[in-house]
Formats: sequence, C-alpha cells, structure tokens
Amino acid sequence: MQPLALIIIFAVLVFGTLAAAMTRYKRCPADQILVIYGKVGGGRAARCIHGGASFVWPLIQDYRFLELAPMTIEIGLRNALSKQNIRVNVPSRFTIGISTEPTVMFAAAERLLSMKSQEIEEYAKDIIFGQLRATIATMDIEEINADRENFEKKVMDNIESELRKIGLKLINVNITDITDESAYIEALGKKAAAEAINQAKIEVAQQERDGDTGKANADRERRVNVAAADAEAVKGENIAIVIKANSDADRDVAKAEAKKKSDAASMVQDAKAKEEGYEAERQAELKRAQREMATKEADQIVPAEIAKREVVIAAEADKEKAVLEGRARGEATQAEMEGQAEGMKAILEKQADGFRGLVDAALSDPAKAIQFLIANNLESLMAIQVEAIKNIKIDKVTVWDTGCSGGDGSPTTANFLSGMVKSIPTLNDLFKMAGMELPTWMGQVVNEGEVEANTKKEPTVNDETPSTDLNEEE
Repeated sequence: MQPLALIIIFAVLVFGTLAAAMTRYKRCPADQILVIYGKVGGGRAARCIHGGASFVWPLIQDYRFLELAPMTIEIGLRNALSKQNIRVNVPSRFTIGISTEPTVMFAAAERLLSMKSQEIEEYAKDIIFGQLRATIATMDIEEINADRENFEKKVMDNIESELRKIGLKLINVNITDITDESAYIEALGKKAAAEAINQAKIEVAQQERDGDTGKANADRERRVNVAAADAEAVKGENIAIVIKANSDADRDVAKAEAKKKSDAASMVQDAKAKEEGYEAERQAELKRAQREMATKEADQIVPAEIAKREVVIAAEADKEKAVLEGRARGEATQAEMEGQAEGMKAILEKQADGFRGLVDAALSDPAKAIQFLIANNLESLMAIQVEAIKNIKIDKVTVWDTGCSGGDGSPTTANFLSGMVKSIPTLNDLFKMAGMELPTWMGQVVNEGEVEANTKKEPTVNDETPSTDLNEEE
C-alpha cells in the first residue's frame, strides 16, 4: 500500500504543478497590454507585452491589463486669449488612447496602471486644456479661423508631445466651431461677405460692358470682313481665269511630253524584253550544261571517289589493327620481362638471405663464409675443368720427333704434350677471370723457375725414336 500511496501523492503533485503553471501562463489580447510587475529583472519596474504571452511567476510577480480602446474627450474651451488679446471659444473633441510604442507603453504602465478609464480621461483633459490655450495664444484670429488645417496641426503637435509623457497617444482632433465674445469673427465674416457681393457686382458690370463692346466690335468686323470677302472674290475669279488658261496650256504641253515619254518607254520596254529573253536563254543553256556535268560526275567521278575512300578507310583500318597488335605484343613482352625481373629479384633476395644466414653462422666473418661456399662447390668447379677437354675427340696423333730439343733441353714431343695441357685453363685462372682469388688454404701458385727446374729432372723421350702412331685409324 505504501508504494501506491507514494505514486498517488506524486501524481497529485505533478498535476497540481501543471495546473498552477497553466493558470500562471497569461496571454495578451490584441486590444490590451499585459503589464507584468514585481521582480522582472534588468532594473525595470515592469515588463509590457502587446499581442503575445508570458509566464507570470507566483509570489514574485503579478500582472494587470491596460485597455487600448480609444477614449473621446469633449473640450468646451471658452475665453481663450489669442495673440491679439481677443478671447475666443474653441469647442473641440479629442480622441486618445494608450500607445503601443515600447517606451511610451512603459510610461503608461508606470503612470496609468492603477487608474480607471474615467480617471485617465480627466488626467488627459487637464493636459489638453493647457496645451490648447497655449497654442491659441500664439496665433491670430484670422489664422485660427481661416487656416484650420495649420491650427489643428499645431494643436496635435503640442498636445501629443505632452500626452506621450504619460503613455497616451493623440488619435484625432475635431474642432467644431470658433466664436469670440466681441463678435470679431462674425464681423470678419460679414466683411468677407460684403467684399464678395461687391466683387460680384463689379464683375457683372464688367461683363455687361464687355458684352456691349464686343457686340459693336463684332458688327464692325463683320462689315469689314464682308467687303474684303467680296473684293477677294472678284480677285479670285480673275486669278482663276488666268490660272485656267495656264492650266490648259500646261495640260497640252504635258500631254505631248507624256506621249513622247510613252513612246520612248515602249521602245525601252521592248528592248529590255528582248534582252531578258536572251539572258533567259543563256541561263537555260548554262543550267543544261551544269546538269550534264553533274550527270557525268555522278556516273564517273563519284564511283571513283567512293572506291578511293574505301581504299583509304581499309588502309587506315589495317594500320590501326597493326598498331593495336603491336601495342598488345609490347604490353605482353613488357609483362613477361617484368615477371622475369620479379622472379630474378626474388631469387637474388633468397640467395642474399641465405648468404646473410651463412655469414651469421660463420660468426659474422664473410671470408669464412666464402671459403665454405667454395669448398662446398669445389666438385662442381673441377667438373667444369674436366668438361673443357671432355668432348675433344683425338682420332689420330702423329708425332715426328727430329730429336731436336727445345731451348730448355727437352725433346719436341714433351714440349707438345706440355703445351696442350697448359692450354686448358687452370682453376686459379678461372677464379681470376671471374674477378676472384683462390684462398691460401687451397694452395699457392708455384714460381715458373721452380716448375722449369722440376721439369728438367724428369726423363726425356729418346730423340732417335721413330714416329709412332698413338692411335690406329678407324
């Protein structure tokens, strides 16, 4: 039961909090200003909202609404002293309301928030009275009465500047009628009426005078114009007769000229027609020749051109095919060479790895590692030397020994055999040709003098021995 009670209490608290929050969220209508006062922050006494909404914190804030509805104030101003020291009565009607400008709206919240509409009207009425009197005191009666638009503009400027200080705005001014105690304005009206009547009478008399004068001038001008018209008519008739005679003569001349021009034109037209006929025939012949030339070109030149282009196209196709095949062979060769290079690289890398391991096994002594390689491949090296004379086929060797010895006293036969053996490259020579040198543990090269001394001690072949066949002919 305890958990259930806790849940119920929690739900009640949440619901109560939401309900309280909803009741404290205030929306401002369009015809009102929401004024939130209390602790609003920013060093301000209140915060004004028009056409929006805001949350009003409980305990530390509160709110009120200011009405934006217009207020009409009747001002029956009497005995206001004008600039001419004439007292006038200015009955008028002013329409005011609370302004929605931010700065003016804040002034209204400071000065009018606790007032009712009637109190606000009385407050504004006193300001309007004072400013209206001050405006009338700076103007003449004629200016007030004649230029109503300027008068209303000055009234609005003076009064609105004062109303803005308390948060109000002047919407409209309507001045009904202006009177004065001394009937000065009435006299001005009578004067203006009399002046208007007199001016009208003067204008009527002037119009009548102008009418009689105009009528007499019109009669005179009519008679003069009639006489002048008669004279002009006679003159015109005479001139017309002359003109007619001249016209007849001109007509005859024109007819003759026209006939001459017509005949010349006819001859020119005939010649031009013949020329155009000749030109048409020439153009027809040219067209016929061009058509025949085009026919020959279509029958002979066009097939030859087509065959020529076919040969060119075939040659270009063969050339392109050869280029493609050559490119393919080159790419294949390049791929093969790259593969061989990769294989050779791999073999060399493996050999290098093996030699590196052999050097490590020889306690990092490359000379000992090389000795081991030579000793390991000595049999192969000897086999290479043997291969040098293995395939020499000696079917028959005939030696004619004359018994003459060489410079060292050896017989000719011995020198021949010794030279043939020496022609086979020794192991030491093989190493030298490879850019290497035999290690000392495989023996040292003997001096040539010692070799010759040892050779002299060997028995020699009898010089008197006749020639002997070493091998029978097959």
